[in-house]
Amino acid sequence: MFDISPTEWIAILLSLKVSVVATLFATPIGIGLAWALARYEFWGKSIIDAAIHLPLVLPPVVTGYLLLLTFGRRGLVGEWLADHLGIVFAFRWTGAALACGVMSFPLLVRPIRLSIEAVDRRLEQAASTLGASTWQVFATVTLPLALPGILAGMVLGFAKAIGEFGATITFVSNIPGETQTISAAIYSLIQTPDGDTAALRLVVVSIALSMAALVASELFARRATRRLHGN
Repeated sequence: MFDISPTEWIAILLSLKVSVVATLFATPIGIGLAWALARYEFWGKSIIDAAIHLPLVLPPVVTGYLLLLTFGRRGLVGEWLADHLGIVFAFRWTGAALACGVMSFPLLVRPIRLSIEAVDRRLEQAASTLGASTWQVFATVTLPLALPGILAGMVLGFAKAIGEFGATITFVSNIPGETQTISAAIYSLIQTPDGDTAALRLVVVSIALSMAALVASELFARRATRRLHGN
């Protein structure tokens, strides 16, 4: 039952690789957007906020198809990236990371924004009166105080990326060793005769990884609450 085959290990390790890369690349963008949404009022703020959360309500297949139209080999952006920079996303593990990053982005941004909003602005104002620039205030006051929320958002984004399926399989297909993540491998196994046992193994692994990520996120959230209340 728990004798994981080399093919299954490849799917597990690829899922971890894709999820880590997606989270690391999405985090800086998420922090920047969360900070702008939490601290500034500007035209189009509601539209940007809605666009960030759109992957949560759109069918994943629609998101994957839009990624294919945009970043595919002949897509609006993908063709230029391929011809000028040699970067190809479609049917590559990098495309799987892109799809996972897009799908997990709302869950990453939300905790970060709430954490930044909870930071006492008087502390930021005090730093400004001492001569700190806007970026120095952000780096030395806002970011350290919001760190537990940032970590919680990263963990939630990672957990979502681990379980992503619809957008990924639409954008990069289900290629063993290249784009076949845990979810895609389970999908293939349940359609294969005598694949139930292997599928169950991967289901157990997926549950374990997701539970670990959710528990870690809850711990970070509690730490952030205690820190903000001075406990």
